[in-house]
Amino acid sequence: MAKSSRRLFIAGNWKMFTNVAEASALVKALKVKVVNIKKVDMAVCPPFTNLTTVAELLKGTAIKLGAQNLFWEEKGAYTGEISADMLRSVGCEHVIIGHSERRQYFGETDETVKRRLQRALVAGLQPIVCIGESLAQRQAGDMQRLSLAKCAAHCKAFLRRILREWSLHTNRSGPLAPA
Repeated sequence: MAKSSRRLFIAGNWKMFTNVAEASALVKALKVKVVNIKKVDMAVCPPFTNLTTVAELLKGTAIKLGAQNLFWEEKGAYTGEISADMLRSVGCEHVIIGHSERRQYFGETDETVKRRLQRALVAGLQPIVCIGESLAQRQAGDMQRLSLAKCAAHCKAFLRRILREWSLHTNRSGPLAPA
C-alpha cells in the first residue's frame, strides 16, 4: 500500500462553549499540549465572540483559526450573521459549513451549504464542509448514498469555482459553466 502524502487535519469545534476567559485558558493549555506536533495540521473553531482573543493567543503557533459558520452575502442587513470578510479580518483561515446542528436547528439545506461554500472559496477561506446524515437516514441505512451525493454536489460547486478562477487567470474557457 502506497504511503499517502496527505497530511492529517484536526479541527476542534468549540460549539457554544467557552466565554472569553475560558477560551483564553483553553488555548493556553492547548498550546502546551501540541507544541511538538509537526505532522498534523490543526485548527480551532471557537464561538464568534472569542475569535479575536483566540487569534491573538494563536500567533506564533501552528494552530490555525477557524469559524463555525458564515453567511453567503458579502454584507447587508442580515442581523446575527457574519461575513467572510469579517472572519478574514480577525485572522480566520478555515470555516465550518453545513454542520448537522445547523441543519437540524436552523434549517440549513444543501442549497444554503452550497452558497456558503461558494462564499468561503471566493473569500479565500478553507471550508470544512460537513456532509453528515440525519439519525433517521442513518437508521434507514441510507447514509453512504446520501453522503456521496452531498459530497459530489459540493465538489461540483468547488470544481466550478476552481475552473472559473482558471478561466479568469488564463483567459480561456473551462469545460463547466460558472456556478
